[in-house]
Amino acid sequence: MLRATLLDRQARRESSARTYARNLPVAPAKAAGAVVTGVDGRTYLDCLSGAGTLALGHNHPEVVAALQSTLGSGALLHSLDMITPQKDTFSTELLGRLPGELRDDARLHFCSPAGTDAVEAALKLARQATGRRGVVAFTGAYHGMTLGAASVSGPEGMRAGGPADSQAVTRLPYPYGYRCPFGVGAEQAGVLSARLLESLITDPSSGVDKPAAVILEVVQGEGGVVEGPDAWLREVRRITAAHGVLLIVDEVQTGVGRTGHFWACERAGVTPDVLVTSKAVGGGLPLALIAYRSDLDTWQPGAHTGTFRGNTLAMVAGEITLRTVAEQQLTERAEKLGERLRQGLRELAADHPVFGEVRGRGLMIGVELVDPDGAPDRLGSLPPHPALAKALRAACLDHGLILELGGRDDTVLRLLPPLILSDIEADSVLARIADALRDTEHAA
Repeated sequence: MLRATLLDRQARRESSARTYARNLPVAPAKAAGAVVTGVDGRTYLDCLSGAGTLALGHNHPEVVAALQSTLGSGALLHSLDMITPQKDTFSTELLGRLPGELRDDARLHFCSPAGTDAVEAALKLARQATGRRGVVAFTGAYHGMTLGAASVSGPEGMRAGGPADSQAVTRLPYPYGYRCPFGVGAEQAGVLSARLLESLITDPSSGVDKPAAVILEVVQGEGGVVEGPDAWLREVRRITAAHGVLLIVDEVQTGVGRTGHFWACERAGVTPDVLVTSKAVGGGLPLALIAYRSDLDTWQPGAHTGTFRGNTLAMVAGEITLRTVAEQQLTERAEKLGERLRQGLRELAADHPVFGEVRGRGLMIGVELVDPDGAPDRLGSLPPHPALAKALRAACLDHGLILELGGRDDTVLRLLPPLILSDIEADSVLARIADALRDTEHAA
């Protein structure tokens, strides 16, 4: 009864832009690790984790203890951009975990609390540092919902408010293997996409001015858990470096161990000029920042500010999360457990052709749902099945499993469990998906 009352009040009081609340009608009361308990007493395994925010799961004991200690210490909870002991400790930990050359030579800029704010800062920095305005982005991208970030994102619904007029964006095909824009598969698509990038930059008749930056996700999250090939990422890095174009890598969802590396760009051996991070970096609390080469720090005082840059509690939780992921080797754990989950999903796919492709890295996993009776494209990929995807998400919730959809037409089942998910819980995730799939197919 309380659950229904809360959901009804929310529907009457809150914006129509609600998303998770519409698709996942749960009223959580408490949570621990990967388990969420609703106000009605029902429990769920959480494979959403705050859209990838909760690397250590809900209410990790060490994080909770540190937050309680900080609250009782009289520390400033809101410090603007002034230094505090907590901020200094967090910054030291983060700088020591950055990829490649950034680890030895980086500046940090703390932004307002959401990942989209950090993307805005990265775009603004690129324009300031280069004196150029244009940006190259990729199809299927998701970088946030503020105007500048939305302008470099792909899905139409995320750009509904219109792009920022001052942001000149050139969009290139992302090397999406299953639905390849070139019809050649991911690896070759990466080659072609990179060649097109270099041609646009070097051809004086391309109609594209030399951009300030290229922005990309190594693995597109909201775009459907689509991996960019390592060779493609290395080639983009070569091209941008050769032509003085900044490479911005958005690691908001992929960072802090999610993909089996501390940062997704590390697998390809690539160091960006600007790294964007949020979500897990705050240990479950609002925090967003960019790390960038020190020579790009051409901003004047006050050139980019935000009231909530000094979230002390997020820095306390973030420092513990960064350290715990590294010390407990949770990146390696994510890679191993992620492969176990993907293998289980591929075994399901062998008996259920509605699973068109199982993919991902670490504990960032996607299953593309397709119509097995539809006509395949030139690569043999089947058409998407949005109705089945929605039905399967609902059936998973009925079986006590929280997860979401993404990708084109919202036809990719997405799993983002916490990095501390146990083997037993992973097996339960697979069993619940299998049960939900059978229910969905029987109801069709």
